[in-house]
Amino acid sequence: MSTALTGTAPLLRTSVKHDGRSFAPWILIVSALSASSVLVYPWIFPDQQDRAGLATAIGANPALGLIFGPAFDISTTDGFNAWRSLAIGGFLAALAAIFAVTRATRGQEDSGQAELLASGVLGRDSRLLAGVGLALVGSLGLGVIAGVVTGLCGGNWQASMLLGATFTATGWMFTAVAAVTAQIGSDSRTANSMAVGTLGVLFILRGFAYSVEAPKWTVWINPLGWMTETRPANGDHWWPLLLALGLTVILIGIAFALQARRDFGQGAIAPRPGPARGKDRSTWRLTFRVNRGPVITWTIAFLALGVVFGFFATSITDILSSDSAVAQVLAAGATTPDALVSAFLVTILSLVGIIASIPGVQIMLKLRTEEMEDRVEVVIATKVRRQRYYASSVVLALAAPAVYVLIAGTVIATLASTADIGVNFGDAILQAVVTVPAVWTVVAVSVAVVGARPQVSIAAWLGVLLSFVLTLLGPTFKLWDWILAISPFWHIPNVTLSDADAWGLLWISLVTAFFVAVGFAGFRRRDLAR
Repeated sequence: MSTALTGTAPLLRTSVKHDGRSFAPWILIVSALSASSVLVYPWIFPDQQDRAGLATAIGANPALGLIFGPAFDISTTDGFNAWRSLAIGGFLAALAAIFAVTRATRGQEDSGQAELLASGVLGRDSRLLAGVGLALVGSLGLGVIAGVVTGLCGGNWQASMLLGATFTATGWMFTAVAAVTAQIGSDSRTANSMAVGTLGVLFILRGFAYSVEAPKWTVWINPLGWMTETRPANGDHWWPLLLALGLTVILIGIAFALQARRDFGQGAIAPRPGPARGKDRSTWRLTFRVNRGPVITWTIAFLALGVVFGFFATSITDILSSDSAVAQVLAAGATTPDALVSAFLVTILSLVGIIASIPGVQIMLKLRTEEMEDRVEVVIATKVRRQRYYASSVVLALAAPAVYVLIAGTVIATLASTADIGVNFGDAILQAVVTVPAVWTVVAVSVAVVGARPQVSIAAWLGVLLSFVLTLLGPTFKLWDWILAISPFWHIPNVTLSDADAWGLLWISLVTAFFVAVGFAGFRRRDLAR
């Protein structure tokens, strides 16, 4: 065993020194998320009346519970921070850990760095242990810094440090998950997708279980449910962190067992061999073949997402009636159940649209990856024009998310229209259709970035990030309309209203056209990566 781990210590020190900086953006974002909640809450909600209004707004839009989890107590600063930051901060910590592990393990094998390291005095298991150690140390640093910064900004120290500990524990669990998928996937991209997919499924199921008040066992079989049950500022339960530690140890042990049984550069899932001769005589078929795996995976994912959100929609009237604050508003005649259900449908389909924009951005970034690996130059060295090659990826990046939204929308509309909650099938489908232009605008940002400024590819995710923050959090924080209007989803009309204004779709379509034009112009004129 000692021989298998030879060289781990110097490799870990080098990894922390050179790759530890990759955790810096995640630490900054999570710390800012938590600290801003503590700083802003007393200013935006200074008295109990404002805080009661916030509770009503959250209760009237159960879709927020899918993302942020249950609002155990938002009458206090620390309770509000726990609601706003615990689920999202843990999700980001998990992503950081996943990317760190796969980059330090299968990523090095794919790039050839692992073979170079193995030529020296290095044990077989050293790289895996160093990659896991890097992610564990990074997750620990993220949790400690976020907790300390939150406490210094005015948060209760016990609640703040427990919140930071949940970030660390979530990062540790998905460090172990990524260590396992790194042994199973055929390459780093597959390993990443499997780990992130696991995270996404558990995240949605956790929110669904709390939103519909599912049996308690559905929470406790979900590792992310353990983190929610720590309840910072509402009981401060530390013991669920022990469950996370136990799961981490078990999965890391499984990862090392799999590592000992797989061939170098291979995974348990072997890739299919390619055709003996190339059959793709057009850029359109080539682009689809390159992205075929993710396209099929996302199609299945949105079918499942439609089922989950559809069943969630069928329970909307029960969820609203169980919220005492919302019941008081309904009793006072300030709104109607149909209006709340209609607004909920708009929000849930907007959430579907934001998620659907992610594979669109991935398709454009895959084009950049192909360019960096010198595959694009080979294609356009023939009679294929640059614009035609770029158009094949752009069309798929716009078409695939539109299909995903319609798939999930159809499932949601079918389930909701048969549940006697006041939702018409035709209206629900139409609401999904008018959501598509907003998705295109988000994806068009990545089209412009990859085409004109691929050196800052991270900016391709800017549209997704802004849409998520402004669409789901903006109205709750009483942001001005001109700020909310930055998100294309703010312009989606509610088709059930008689005075629905569809002009917003025209404006965001013009923005989409502008971004796409910038992308094509940039790709036509710039040099390819070397």
